[in-house]
Formats: sequence, C-alpha cells, structure tokens
Amino acid sequence: MANTYSQIYIQVIFAVQNRKALIKPQWEEEMYKYITGIVQSKGQKMLSINGTHNHIHFFMGMKPTCCLSDLVREIKKSSGNFIKEKHFTPFRFQWQDGFGAFSYSHSQLTDVIKYIENQKEHHRKKTFREEYLAFLKAFEIEFKDEYVFEWVADDL
Repeated sequence: MANTYSQIYIQVIFAVQNRKALIKPQWEEEMYKYITGIVQSKGQKMLSINGTHNHIHFFMGMKPTCCLSDLVREIKKSSGNFIKEKHFTPFRFQWQDGFGAFSYSHSQLTDVIKYIENQKEHHRKKTFREEYLAFLKAFEIEFKDEYVFEWVADDL
C-alpha cells in the first residue's frame, strides 16, 4: 500500500500439544530457521525466536497487510509438517490450538528480544503456565482458565 507507514511489533507464543517436551535441543535451531523463513517469505521481519522443550516465542515486525491468524496458522501447519518429515521426534508432533499475541512499542524492542533469547534460563524459575498467565494478566486480557490451552499435570 502506497503511503502506508506503520510500526507494529508482535510477540507470538504457542505450545506443543499438551505441552509435551518434544522440542529437542538437537533440532530446535533448524526448526527456528524454518519458521523464520516462513515469516520472511510472508514479508514480515523476524526479530527474535526461541523457546523451550514445550513452547516457542517469536517476535516480529509486522506489516499492516498481514493477517496474524493466517500467518500463525501457516507457521504451525508448515513447521509441524517439517518436524514430521525430518523425523525429529518418534512421537506424534502437533502444536496446541490457539496462540498468544502481544504488541510492543519500539522502545521495548531490546527488552523483548532479550526476554526471548533467555527463555531456557527464564524457565528454570517459572513454568510455561505461570509465564503465559502472567502475560495475559500484564496485558489485561480477559480469559477463562479452562479455555487457556489444555494444561497437563506438569504445568500446574
């Protein structure tokens, strides 16, 4: 779009189905590169991507013509197929339905990037459930706990 100027920064968070610990250090970097390729092929700018054994975060600069739900759906579908085709795990791999998306200002870029880069360290102190619920509360997003993912015993 001519004469359209924007500055949209979004952090997206989504989890492995039932938060199973299926993302392994041996192949997570390859998965992150694959997801980065999807984001870039859709004309968006990947700023940071990282995660743990059961979920990922990515932070991107987004154009106003992008439909976030369509992009996340494509990322989940394509990366799930990629993981299966590469035989990264002998178990059935699937991303959980839904995702979190949180917007930030330009002044917050460095802090959000550092936060994502330090996911493994961060999760030595806090579970994914604690982290995700803290995001929802910090951004004042109304939710019903029973509809926020399918928690398993390890998350409680």
